[in-house]
Amino acid sequence: MGVNSIIVVAGKNLVEEEMLQMSTHCAADVISQIHYFESLDKALAKFQYVVGTTSRLGSARGPVVSPRDMAEQLVNLSQNNEIALLFGSEDKGLSNAELRYCNAIVTIPTSEDFKSINLSHAVMIVCYEIFTARQGPDKAFTPKMATSMEIEGMYVHLKAVLTQIGFLNPENPEYWMMHIRRFLSRTKLFSREVKIIRGICRQIDWAMKRSSSRGES
Repeated sequence: MGVNSIIVVAGKNLVEEEMLQMSTHCAADVISQIHYFESLDKALAKFQYVVGTTSRLGSARGPVVSPRDMAEQLVNLSQNNEIALLFGSEDKGLSNAELRYCNAIVTIPTSEDFKSINLSHAVMIVCYEIFTARQGPDKAFTPKMATSMEIEGMYVHLKAVLTQIGFLNPENPEYWMMHIRRFLSRTKLFSREVKIIRGICRQIDWAMKRSSSRGES
């Protein structure tokens, strides 16, 4: 389907010879260039847009879209942005904590008798929809967005400042942070916009410290 880059996170290095034996000769270059990372945040750091996949639904996981709708959105995004398709392990899938890195969450519709499908099938369906969507006429591309590393740095900064001013409950800050993430993920944040938000956070932090020092004096 034209996807030729694979990243493995928190898994032991796979045996290349075994993979070559089970794949076609066309996949040799893909297998030889697999990248391994110990943590998800480092693996996703360079990407501007992350699509997660899940079969489990619920309020904690946020709204989901179909593979076809997702593919249509990625056609123009991918022209000027690095896109990551994030799949969980065969047995557990993606956790809520892992899905928080995602700009969009995809679920593949299935019958009531089969709530989930094999990982390999899920990968093929998602990649097929993207491949099919790319066959249409070219669309206007989206300018380069902020990377996952920039976005996560912004959220860390926001969490600290919002806790400091009392907006977040320090005993359970992740509850409201989850809603803030969902709200901001609806927009396509560019690097300069992330810098503006972090600049606001720094100004709030400075104002709070200045107010505190005046009160002490």
